[in-house]
Amino acid sequence: MWVTADGHIRQMLLANGRYDEARGERESAYTGSYQVVGTRIEYVDDTGFSADGTFDGDVLHHAGYVFYRESSDAHRQAREER
Repeated sequence: MWVTADGHIRQMLLANGRYDEARGERESAYTGSYQVVGTRIEYVDDTGFSADGTFDGDVLHHAGYVFYRESSDAHRQAREER
C-alpha cells in the first residue's frame, strides 16, 4: 500500500498488475492496470487515462503527488513533518 503523508490518497498495487486507488472516503476512486520497469511505474486507468511515476526506495513520485510505502520509515518521517 502506498499512501500520501496525510493518508488521504491510498494506492494498492496488486500482484496481478492491477491497482486500486482510494481518495478520502471514496474507495476505488480509480482502478486500472500498472507495469513496473526498473524504478518507473506506468499506469493505465480503466477509462484509458495514462500516467507514470518513479520509485525512490520507499517513496513514489506520481502525478505531482508524493506517496510513501505505508508504515515505512519514510512514511513515518513525512507524517511527523506535516
